[in-house]
Amino acid sequence: MSTEKTAGSQKMWGGRFGENTAASVEAFTASIHYDSRLYAYDIAGSKAHAAMLAANGILSAEELAAITAGLSAIEEEIAAGTFRFRRELEDIHMNIEKSLVERIGPAGAKLHSARSRNDQVALDFKLYLRDQCDRMVALLDDIRGAFVRLAEKYLGSIMPGYTHLQRAQPVLVSHHMLAYFEMFGRDRGRIRDCRARLDLSPLGAAALAGSGLPIDREQVAKALGFAGVTANSMDTVGDRDFAIEFTSCCTLIQLHLSRLAEELVLWASQEFGFVDIADRFCTGSSIMPQKKNPDIPELIRGKSGRVVGSLMTLITLVKGLPLTYNRDMQEDKEPVFDAVDTVGASLAIMTELLDNLTFNTGRMEEATGRGCMTATDLADYLVLKGVPFREAHAIVGRAVALCLARDCELPDLELGELRGFSEKIDGDVYEVLRVEGSVNSRISTGGTSLRRVTEALKAAKQQLGI
Repeated sequence: MSTEKTAGSQKMWGGRFGENTAASVEAFTASIHYDSRLYAYDIAGSKAHAAMLAANGILSAEELAAITAGLSAIEEEIAAGTFRFRRELEDIHMNIEKSLVERIGPAGAKLHSARSRNDQVALDFKLYLRDQCDRMVALLDDIRGAFVRLAEKYLGSIMPGYTHLQRAQPVLVSHHMLAYFEMFGRDRGRIRDCRARLDLSPLGAAALAGSGLPIDREQVAKALGFAGVTANSMDTVGDRDFAIEFTSCCTLIQLHLSRLAEELVLWASQEFGFVDIADRFCTGSSIMPQKKNPDIPELIRGKSGRVVGSLMTLITLVKGLPLTYNRDMQEDKEPVFDAVDTVGASLAIMTELLDNLTFNTGRMEEATGRGCMTATDLADYLVLKGVPFREAHAIVGRAVALCLARDCELPDLELGELRGFSEKIDGDVYEVLRVEGSVNSRISTGGTSLRRVTEALKAAKQQLGI
């Protein structure tokens, strides 16, 4: 390791240092290889900051014009892939600032007045996540639209509903799809709430105590579209709640995707045979020619571990940090970036898969005819005849036991046999023992009857504006 003495460090912050940073330290501390994706936000923040400095007499009009033009040129080069990032400059902020100074001279060195990298990075991160919140909302609306399209396409089709992965009661396929519509709707609401909480500008908090220079934080916040400014400078630079909250929202989205993926894997199996996933979303086996593997749902299910891991990284990162900024917080971006990339890609590909999904309605309806799935309906029938529910439950249980012994279903029993379990049972019982009758009897708000599901579908379409 080199420890060569120099007249002073060559870093832009190196005035009090007597030697250059070791190459190993530069390699270990650099973040430019991942935080370069924040360049557009860094430049937007710098332009707004420069305009505010000029409005308050800290920059001249000429200096503002030079800074603005220089930043625009840098942004164009980065976007075109011709800008040279230097690892020794550590991060996106110093790479841009150093390049600006080299291009326009002393005016560029004035840009950092009343600003620290502590509030600068918080600004860039918030601007980035604000955009990602908007992107996630759009992706969630896309996948919710896919559920609505499936619900509309298969309105009236029946499938088994499950508890404990055991056939429980018949439900409409549309009801099942709209369950996911609601699930991802809560995700959408959480993301919007997260966006509202992070929509306060941190710039002007400086290192931790605010600035002694005449600045206007509200001007910068307005220029960047923030709802306001943060209230406490120490909390501002030490806060990463917004990153944790966003990643928590992403984790729930990915967990919901994973639950859906698990059902698709099960339903696509020969044992279930409920759905057919289009060939272009599946792969084959390198050794078994007959295989069609549901790789996309499996990968989405597997990627949930990555997103959960990102959340755990952030939680662990901040749990022991004293106020205010600590270098540990440099480790906050990679897990967030990975969560953004993973969840965004998973939502997009799952939406595409759903739009090419086929339900095998005959197979599902056949499955609802097995397993005495209208047993609860028979119990409800007896309740309406005045039988206490627990007594009705026991009566139906005995009828189910007879069906199991005979390998038949409840509608297969003769009326006399049913009346042997309870004299309250009359000929009208067969209507409630039919699968269609069972489904359409579930008329409570949020139930699976065709009437209620049709209402829910209409409301879902109204939410999406379609």
